[in-house]
Amino acid sequence: MIQYVLKKIGYSILVMAGVVLLVFFLFQGFGDPSRLVMGQTGDKKTQENIRRELYLDQPKWKQFVLYLNDVSPIAIHSAADIKSKQLKGIFIGGDTKFAIKLPYLRRSYQTKRSVSSMLMEALPGTMLLAIAAMALAIAIGIPLGVVSAVKQNSWLDTTAIFSSIIGISAPSFFTGIIIAYIFGFVLTHYTGLHITGNWFEIDALTGQRRLTLKNLILPAITLGVRPLAIITQLTRSAMLDVLDQDYIRTAYAKGLKKRTVIWKHALKNALNPVITAVTGWFAELLAGAFFVEYIFGWQGIGKVTVDALEKLDYPVVMGAVLISAAFFVLMNIVADILYGVFDPRVRNA
Repeated sequence: MIQYVLKKIGYSILVMAGVVLLVFFLFQGFGDPSRLVMGQTGDKKTQENIRRELYLDQPKWKQFVLYLNDVSPIAIHSAADIKSKQLKGIFIGGDTKFAIKLPYLRRSYQTKRSVSSMLMEALPGTMLLAIAAMALAIAIGIPLGVVSAVKQNSWLDTTAIFSSIIGISAPSFFTGIIIAYIFGFVLTHYTGLHITGNWFEIDALTGQRRLTLKNLILPAITLGVRPLAIITQLTRSAMLDVLDQDYIRTAYAKGLKKRTVIWKHALKNALNPVITAVTGWFAELLAGAFFVEYIFGWQGIGKVTVDALEKLDYPVVMGAVLISAAFFVLMNIVADILYGVFDPRVRNA
């Protein structure tokens, strides 16, 4: 099992290295970063200093090596770099130190703040939204898929299939607009919900943040519709396959109750494709909530990234892409480990 996990981690490192390479060369081709930092005013000397600070006076290959060194958790930094970049981690050595650190995602062109701190402030909002959406999808999708399979060809099965097709087909931005308009505008007097709102409110007197989960309902439903539909379909298909197996008939022959056979024996063996959907979609929800966050004014990584794109603040966009990719990779590792737990044949492959 350990060898299996290490192999998956090795593949993941290669994937992240490819993402860093792609992100660097994709965004380095847009505009002059020194001009974006200092704006339309500024003398040539100031521009040269900014270019030197951003390593723009170096060859492209060296710029990439320096960027890779910044974003890598294992790197080599000078004492001056550690101080100026305010790096956090474990540093070993003299003037040139071996570092095990938090990735340094550079600074925003517009606010001059650390990109890491900006994204970490926005991350709880995105995590809260993604967890709520996925919890909704799992809580409804798996039982609905099981019941649909058990009641195959009934009106309930037909309704579940039809609803799933609609849910899969409808893009999130379209669903979000419809849900926001109906429940946040037309029926707002009955629902008490609003089109836009954040996961916290700022107290006018104390200035402190207060958690407001009411504003989570509409964006969570919007974001959870597609994974709910997919989980329902996958659970139904997997259950239909499992229910035809010999060991299920044997379980019935032994006198086990139908509820025990379905929920304990059949569902457990039908979970692999569902695990794929849950882990894959959770990563996609974290990375792909851009439109939903923007529609509902939800303060998360998606909204921060869209705002940064409008201002050509590329370090923020690059950092958001890398964090999203890291979540994809992490969730894939989690999925592979869960495969090995539920199906020993996978880790021996």
